[in-house]
Amino acid sequence: MKIKADELPPSYIRIDKEGVWYYKGNEMFRKDIVKLFYQNLKRDESGNYYIELENDLASLEVEDTAYVVTAVYKLGSPAEGNERISVLLNDETLEELDCKSLRIGDDNILYCTVKADGHVARFLRTSYYQIAEFFDYDDAGDSYFLPLNGARYTIQDHGRH
Repeated sequence: MKIKADELPPSYIRIDKEGVWYYKGNEMFRKDIVKLFYQNLKRDESGNYYIELENDLASLEVEDTAYVVTAVYKLGSPAEGNERISVLLNDETLEELDCKSLRIGDDNILYCTVKADGHVARFLRTSYYQIAEFFDYDDAGDSYFLPLNGARYTIQDHGRH
């Protein structure tokens, strides 16, 4: 059965662009409930989000992305060739950044791809500033890039993510 999130009953749950969850306009403070929702977060073929808990399905309103990057950590050393960037997401998971997935969207918002099934994550302002410290500028190509282990990962400009 193909699920279409926009045809599901409303859940009155919304995730704002900062990754904050709301129910009927009130912020959801219970981290255990938000974590449970993240564990049961799904996307339909159109990329719309919904929550599936046991036999219950409900649509989910997402202002920008369901995941946001809350912190950035550079690990390893250039001398050993094991540099890597890890990102902390708002679902409290830490994962290694796929540097090839970095891209700039509208309003100069930085995005990347996270999770095994390819969710888009928005960098919050603080995490954007953290990772921007590692960027270099290529005058010839008029572009920014992330140097890591001798490779250059160009920050793609895609407009809307």
